[in-house]
Amino acid sequence: MADEASEPKLLSGGNPRIAKGHGDTPVQAYIAAMPGWKREVGCKLDALIEAAVPGVRKAVKWNSPFYGVEEQSWFLAVHCYAKYVKVAFFRGAALDPPPPVDSKQKDVRYFHVHEDDAIDEVRFTDWVRQASHLPGERM
Repeated sequence: MADEASEPKLLSGGNPRIAKGHGDTPVQAYIAAMPGWKREVGCKLDALIEAAVPGVRKAVKWNSPFYGVEEQSWFLAVHCYAKYVKVAFFRGAALDPPPPVDSKQKDVRYFHVHEDDAIDEVRFTDWVRQASHLPGERM
């Protein structure tokens, strides 16, 4: 069992503090550090994204997992908040239908998962597939 010093620190809202890195390893470290019920949501979202976009690229940047199809080009990110897990679709306004939560940025749309929410896997997978075909954000 790991000692407390090796456990990732949780930032405000319960978001894991994970070192920046590319590939599946830092993303899995982030998911493993998601507190409580959010870990199961993180596992589910990651599996759905991988199934929808074979060979998806992954990274952790700014303490959030990012998913993309090209080097340094991202179509969505995941972030933990106190009461929900937020999925940010960077070109979400172009999705049909768009994810339900508006953003201050005109192209971005969000999908929030709260503790007892059921994820509509068909809808989410469709959004992921659509998003992966749009120009990604360079970050």
